[in-house]
Amino acid sequence: MDADFIIYNIGKLYTPYLTPPIHGKEMSDIQVIENAFIAIRDGLILDFGDHKYKQYKSRQTKMLDAKQMIVTPGFIDSHTHLVHAGSREDEYAKLRSGTPYLEILKAGGGILGTVEQTRKASFDALYHQAYASLTEMMHYGVTTVEAKSGYGLEIETEVKQLEVSKKLNEDHPVTVLSTYMGAHAVPREFQDHEEDYIKQVIADLDTIKTLDLATAVDVFCETGVFSIEETKEILERAKALGFPIKIHADEIDPLGGAGLGVDLGATSVDHLMAISDKDIRKLAYSKTVANLLPGTSFYLNKGYAPARKMIENQVAVSIAGDYNPGSCPTENFQFIMHLASNKLKMTPEEILTAVTINPAYHLHMDHLIGSIAKGKRADLVILDAPNLNYIFYHFGVSHTKHVMINGQIVVEDRQIVRES
Repeated sequence: MDADFIIYNIGKLYTPYLTPPIHGKEMSDIQVIENAFIAIRDGLILDFGDHKYKQYKSRQTKMLDAKQMIVTPGFIDSHTHLVHAGSREDEYAKLRSGTPYLEILKAGGGILGTVEQTRKASFDALYHQAYASLTEMMHYGVTTVEAKSGYGLEIETEVKQLEVSKKLNEDHPVTVLSTYMGAHAVPREFQDHEEDYIKQVIADLDTIKTLDLATAVDVFCETGVFSIEETKEILERAKALGFPIKIHADEIDPLGGAGLGVDLGATSVDHLMAISDKDIRKLAYSKTVANLLPGTSFYLNKGYAPARKMIENQVAVSIAGDYNPGSCPTENFQFIMHLASNKLKMTPEEILTAVTINPAYHLHMDHLIGSIAKGKRADLVILDAPNLNYIFYHFGVSHTKHVMINGQIVVEDRQIVRES
């Protein structure tokens, strides 16, 4: 069978190959093929390996010489707050001086400040700001993102955010998966009667389900936000409606959100800087993925999630960017990967697993993306580096040379490919 596209002269091809979720020490077990090729047809991987590719070549086949650069699956950023209005540089000095993040939130800043701006913003304003950020992420090799709502805290704006995400998924090359997060904070108008807001979020789940705007539901389980009991109440209703569920868990205090996630069958529990040893043991061998966000620790000058302890205890780990205006305002996913190496002490092989197949699994996309395999979508990154180690060693820059999504080149020689 002839290929539409062949990438050849690949110096080293790196890909996970085990069945996800990949736990603990097995995260280092990846496939490496030298002098490789990838043949693509109809946007899917037809074949790959180190043998001759000429059997797939015809006069119509497009050819790309990788010039001995490395190729990996497209990176998956499985936790972002992509759609929002404005920025929060006014809080930066407060954070630098040591003002706690939750204190800023309690004073009406933080998430609530972005909520005010997002409620006022038009659909077009939100769309264009998010589109630009999504393009920047793509420059760094990101081919799929998860985008949460949560800056409306009332149904009209939550729907507006989710509709922007849906439109981005239709218009932008990067795949955008939407998560409803009405339980991101308690809005100002409900500060004195939080229980009424929880009832409202639960009622709004029916609307989100009817409109078919989200593929998952998330809750911020934390001191001063939503308790274990409140989180459980919201997520049990979400599960009853058929939503996969996620939890912002144990970011600041060890409330037990990670353990709750395992009990409820959450696809991921995210942050986990303050996770208890008990909950690490609970996560071991479970189907709930520990989704770690080292960029947030870096920006807030907080401790990092205990990734090595998790891996040693056979937890399945993924790494995400947490792009948002208040605690991780960067689209540089390769820097996030560097932090996983330098601060979380993860190996290059573990990190590759953590930004490809494990996030694909907890986003319910591993049948399509997350590894280089026959029949999977041709979402690929060609990196101008001699080996995988180099992209962590040489930090703060983009090593991306080309990006392919669905078998189409979307970044070529570091430049965005514009549709004609």
